[in-house]
Amino acid sequence: MPDTGTQTPRERYRAQVRGEIKERAWEQIATAGASAVSLNAIAKQMGMSGPALYRYYAGRDELITELVRDAYQSLADTIRAASEAGADVTALAHALRHWALEDPHRYLLVYGTPIPGYRAPDDVTGIASQIMTVLLDAFAARAPEGPATAFDTHLESHRPWAEDHPAPSTVLHRALIFWTRLHGVLSLEVAGHFAGMAFDPALLFAAELDDLLTQ
Repeated sequence: MPDTGTQTPRERYRAQVRGEIKERAWEQIATAGASAVSLNAIAKQMGMSGPALYRYYAGRDELITELVRDAYQSLADTIRAASEAGADVTALAHALRHWALEDPHRYLLVYGTPIPGYRAPDDVTGIASQIMTVLLDAFAARAPEGPATAFDTHLESHRPWAEDHPAPSTVLHRALIFWTRLHGVLSLEVAGHFAGMAFDPALLFAAELDDLLTQ
């Protein structure tokens, strides 16, 4: 977050306007999904002309990138804070679920259906590696190494997402399975697919977590 004490009045005003634009974009996402984000519609809501708003964001993709960056960083900060507080793998999983349910639209923006025609730049998706690093640390601290599988061997030569982490491929494998299966359950819950099924999604999440950690 910028230090407002060192900003000029013009810089503070620009930051405020950009912040309001992002808030309006989140409202659009909550109403009609990320594909519906429209800078012209936001300009109209804010009483600005389209060209005036484009001085703050060059286009829709730049605005979406800011939203994606904020979402990834928020989750990375949440997971890191939980880890620093001594959270184990189980607590990290529950921290993820709490973060997702706290703001489902933010979760779905980064883990839901891709936006047609949009691809987040590498520096933004790279923030996700901060999350995986914490997870790998947690698994390295608890998971005994088992026999290597074909996928483990594959991971050993295809690990750019974890190239700076010393974890063996067996730990990478377990962390990936853990991450993908939890997101599978969580994505269905956040998107409302359990509605009307008469069971507690929290208990299903906990059961899946227990199953993953006893394998």
